[in-house]
Formats: sequence, C-alpha cells, structure tokens
Amino acid sequence: MRHIITSCLIAVCAMTANAQQTPVYLDDTQPIEQRIDDALSRMTLQEKIRVIHAQSKFSSAGIPRLGFPDFWTDDGPHGVRPDVLWDEWEQAGQTNDSCVAFPALTCLAATWNPDLAALYGKSLGEEALYRGKDMILGPGVNIYRTPLGGRNFEYMGEDPYLASTMVVPYIRGMQSMGVSSCVKHYCLNNDEEYRFNVNVIVSDRALHEIYLPAFKAAVEQGKAWAIMGAYNLYKNEHNCHNQYTLNRILKGDWAFDGVVVSDWGGCHDTDQAVKNGLDMEFGSWTNGLSAGTSNAYDNYYLATPYLKGIKSGKYTTKELDDKVRRVLRLFFRTTMNRQRPHSFLCSESHYEAARKIADEGIVLLQNRNNVLPIDRNKAKRILVVGENAIKMMTVGGGSSSLKVQRETLPIDGLRAKLGSSAEIDYARGYVGDVTGEYNGVETGQNLKDNRSADQLIAEAVEKAKNADYVIMVGGLNKSDYQDCEGHDRKQYELPYDQNRLIEALAKVTDRLIYVNVSGNAVAMPWKNKVPAIVQSWFIGSEAGNAIADVLTGDANPSGKLPFTWYGSLNDCGAHALKTYPGTWRNTDDKAAGADRIIDEEYKEGIYVGYRWTEKNRIKPTFAFGHGLSYTSFSISDLRQSAKEMTRDSKLTFTVTVKNTGTKRGAETVQLYVKDVKASVDRPVKELKGFKKVWLNPGEQQDVDITIDNTALAFYDETSSSWKSENGLFEALIGNASDNVTLKTRFTLK
Repeated sequence: MRHIITSCLIAVCAMTANAQQTPVYLDDTQPIEQRIDDALSRMTLQEKIRVIHAQSKFSSAGIPRLGFPDFWTDDGPHGVRPDVLWDEWEQAGQTNDSCVAFPALTCLAATWNPDLAALYGKSLGEEALYRGKDMILGPGVNIYRTPLGGRNFEYMGEDPYLASTMVVPYIRGMQSMGVSSCVKHYCLNNDEEYRFNVNVIVSDRALHEIYLPAFKAAVEQGKAWAIMGAYNLYKNEHNCHNQYTLNRILKGDWAFDGVVVSDWGGCHDTDQAVKNGLDMEFGSWTNGLSAGTSNAYDNYYLATPYLKGIKSGKYTTKELDDKVRRVLRLFFRTTMNRQRPHSFLCSESHYEAARKIADEGIVLLQNRNNVLPIDRNKAKRILVVGENAIKMMTVGGGSSSLKVQRETLPIDGLRAKLGSSAEIDYARGYVGDVTGEYNGVETGQNLKDNRSADQLIAEAVEKAKNADYVIMVGGLNKSDYQDCEGHDRKQYELPYDQNRLIEALAKVTDRLIYVNVSGNAVAMPWKNKVPAIVQSWFIGSEAGNAIADVLTGDANPSGKLPFTWYGSLNDCGAHALKTYPGTWRNTDDKAAGADRIIDEEYKEGIYVGYRWTEKNRIKPTFAFGHGLSYTSFSISDLRQSAKEMTRDSKLTFTVTVKNTGTKRGAETVQLYVKDVKASVDRPVKELKGFKKVWLNPGEQQDVDITIDNTALAFYDETSSSWKSENGLFEALIGNASDNVTLKTRFTLK
C-alpha cells in the first residue's frame, strides 16, 4: 500500500553537499504553483531526470527525499487493467485487481447523454483510486474515419461535436476523484495497421475541424491533466514528440498546462523528445516497447542520454525544467492531493452505472412489424444462436483487455429474464475465436467445437423451425484483425460464415432478431430479410443483463449511432478515394523510428462520415444519429430567440417534444447547422447541438438548444484561424442526420 501523507507539513531529510542532514519542509498550505516552484528549486539534476521517465511497466519514480511517492498509471478507458509484474508482462497474481468492465466508449457515445459520461468517469475514477492508480490511460477520442479501424471501439465516433461533448464530463468525473485522465491518442490515430509507420497527410482545415476538436475540448473545457501522444507521424514527426501538434497547438494555442505522456514505446529520439513537447516517456525494455534488456529504464531517451546531453552542454535545463514543472503539477493534482476522496471497487453502484450506460447505449437499428420487444405471452420457445451469446468479451482487444469480477453473458441474461416463462434453447451457429486469453488473463471458457460450418448452420436452422423467437447474437470479437489494438479489420463483411447463417435462419422464421456485438459497422447484405436488428457494442460486465433489458422492453432503447453505417466500403470517403492504408516509401531519417514510412493522405478532407455521404448523395444502411424506440415521438413547433445573431451573441432554438406512443422513452433532439452561402466548400450540414429528453406516454416538453458563433465557424487556412462569415444560415432539427423534419433560417451579422 502506498504511503499516504497526512501531515500538513512534510518534513524529510535532505543530504547537503557537505553530507550534513538538513530537514526539508514543503508547506502544503501554499498555492500549487508556489509549491511547484519550491519543490523545483530543491531538486537535483538527477531527481529531475528521474521523474520524467518510467521506472517500471506502468509507473514512474517519485522523489523520496522530498516526500513525493511513485506515480502509477494504468489502462484503460473501460476499466482498470489487472496488475503485471514490475518489468514483465506476466500477471502479478493478485486477487484484488479484478474490476467492473464498463461499456466501450462507442457505447457511451451512443447514449448521447453527457450525464452518463460524467457517471462513467467518476465510477471508473473510484475504481482506479481504490486500486492505487494515479492516472488512467483514457479516454480515447480519435475520429472514426474507416469502419476497418481496429481500435474504433475505444473511441467516440465520427463526429467532432459529439465526441467533444461526451469527453468533457468523462474527464471531469474522473478527475474529481483525484485520478488523472490521459486523453489519447493525440492525434490522427485513425487506423491501427502500420500505426508505427503511418505518416498522415491532412489539410489544416480537416485537422482542426475534424480531428482536433475533441482533444481541444478535453484541454480547454475538461481541463485534462494529461495527454498521450499517438504512435503515428504527422509532418514526418512522431506524435509523441511533434513540434506542430505538441508545442505549437497543444501547449501554445490551447495553453495546455498538463503533461504529455508518450504511448508505450512511442518515443524514438532524445533530441526530438527534449525539444518537441514530450514530458514523460513510458514503455518497456530498452526501446520502450519490445527489445532490449530487463530493467532498462535508465536507457530511455529521456533518461541517461538526456542527462549526459545536459552535462556535456548539448542541452540546457530550460526544457527539462518545463517538463519537471508539469510533472510536479500532476503530482500535486494526484499523489500529493490531500483532498482525494475515499473510493471503492466492484461496488453495486458501479455495476448499476455500467448497466445504465449499456441500456441507454444499445441502438435499435431496425424493428419491422414490431417484432421487439419480445412478447412474453408469445415467447414459449426461444432459440439463441451464435458464439457471441456465450463468449466473454472483456478479455482481449489489446490494452483495454480486463480481468473482471464478473461478466454476464447474453444467453445468461436472457435466461435470467425469460427462463421462468419460456424454454430457452441454444445453437452454436458458427465458431470464431475459441482462445479466451490475453496477456495472461484467461476466461476459463472452453469454446472448442469441431463441427463444420454446414453442420452448425443445419443444427441452428432445424431448431429455429420450432422456435417462437430466434435471437442470433453475432458480430465481431476482440481478436486480431477484428476489433483489436494493433490491427485493422481485413474485410467489412461479418466473419465466420455468419452471413450464410443469417440468410438460412431468415428463411425459416419471421421472428428473427439479430444482435450485433461490435465496435464497428459491418456489411448487412441480408438487412431486408431480418425483422429486427440491434447494435449492442462491447458493453462489459453487464452485457447479458443489458441486452435482455432491451430485447424484453424492460429498458426502452434510446441509443443513437455515433457513426455512419455504410452499405459498402466504397460508400466511405477513405476507401472511395483509395487513400487507405497509404503508400510506402523508404526513409533514412533515424529519428522517424522506422526504415520505411507509409504516407496516408486524407484526401476526403473534412468529408468524414455523414458529411461524405450527404455530399455525394449516398444512402447509408443506417445514418449517423439513427436509433429507434419502442414508443414514438413528435418534434414540433420550432421557435428561435432571434432572427439575427452577432459573433458575440447566442441564439436559442426551442422545439416541443411529445411522446405519442404507449411507453416511457427518450428522444434525442439533434440540431444541425448549414451555411447557406460560403466562400469555401462546406458540408451539407453539421451537428452543433443535441439534447436527450425522457418522457412518459402523452407527456410533452420544450427543449432548448443554444448555439454561439463557434457553431458557424470554419477553419480558415489562409489566416490559420477560425472564421465565420456574415450571411444566411439554416438550423435543421430532427432525430437523425437523415431525418431532419424542422428547419428555420437566421442571419449572422
């Protein structure tokens, strides 16, 4: 257990140059910046170097002489990762490092509910604090550029406004517990394959309008205490030490006062690390990630090489003191924060939070003939099909893999909900990944099945003929080349012969419910043959219970898609323009950290997601913002506070939302803005406001959404600044990007 400092004055002994002991007093009643100045003035050169690089897989050193404890980080954004040994990836073998797995961040984004983001951050912060963690490596806010992106499940969708709005309360909630967030991966980490080699080529306008806003909101509104650099390159410089993204934008334009942390092994050069904005270097082994000798942390680029460079006169201590000042500020916000509250682990309140987030994030994509919710009076024989109904999903996927206290499987959730009134049978249907292990954590499941695809499909079809409802739980998993760190998907289609299985089931039942488990969209060539389609995401410990809640109607689905669901890859700009995954070239630049670089040009520019489909008049399978309910709503009577606005004023739009159905439910009012006439090419419309409202049957409520000048501005590459132009704009209001039912005009003067 880490030493906890409880005295108001910390008294420790320091060795002076003449070997005499002198007590050092750090007065914790003074403002933080004054305490930082005091501590910095007392630190030796070796102590300064000591605190800016890792000392173990997940920790950096404190300053024992001055009473600063070691600093502990941990993955990940969805739950606190189990502990590993000091310098090995092997499990530490602890019995108290299990956790609650919260839904993946795609699910959180799909709630369109900032209050749940705050609950998420606070709950995760409580678990982290109990486990002795000072920083959680999350949340992730990179933009969903292609549905093949392996790590999309960890991020918050395709729209910069939605991601910005959801990330801020998450950060505030977590940091209210005295645990630092570490927003990642800054920036342009939009695909995983070749992530160490990709050099992104993107216009300044697309960078600022699409890929940076969520990071900017995290810094300026969320007051994030740390940012993690990405593995990839921008302008031929790695993003863990990049003069443009770190020095100029993050620390310059946004006045970020926190710490820039390298991704594990993301640092490649001492000179660039010193000069280009990196503050703390993390990783493992000599090169930070994969090769070298044990306990080689002193060999890091910001360790002994930096120390020698200062002693030889190659570097001054100017950059070092700035790095250390930021690290000390982080210490005073976390390990030295005497106002940290108490916390707890695996509490019922955390499971309740996970279930609530999952319930609200699950998206009802399609519901023909009102097949859902399941009618208990007609559900005497239910067949559940699919590996994902019985497979644990909390293990795997990369650094967000977890060791959970418990995980309710979909089939178990359905049995608990319906088993007393219905006979529930199971058919495997397909065999996917049966391994169930990641980084030493094992599910303990034996999912081996040696039957052929034909045999599995035949069994499922035969059983389906006699079932009142057939619920297939399929989709992706967290294996390599699916939803997983380090690799992108190789195909848009469902794996493991699932399409053939779905087609076969659809021929023998008109009550087929397909539940898709994934963090990405998938091709659905059978969409018109399946009555009900539900997107359930990777939703953590309460997965089975939440799916059962929604399928039975105990929870009325209210999730909305945070990304566009394309009919095919060619409907996505990155693939239509054939810019993904890029073009290889050789390089002699040792600082690049690779012999070969792959240039990936974002030719679609600002036209990502629904911006692309609407510009090119492409009808998606399901639109951004789409999501159905078991009740119905009307949105009417659009009013506005004024017909004109200035750059210093705000404009409020009001609509009346009424629940016109028979069940309590929630509708999300979405406000899009269109620049009717501009000097530059602008999207058909862009999300600039939303609000979720819960209503009882027959109840109605006025909903206000307010915008200011930032909702009208674009990034002007000529002046390198945000610009709005006088003239006519339209406010478009509806409940999905493809279902705008109200509009009005206003003028900017």
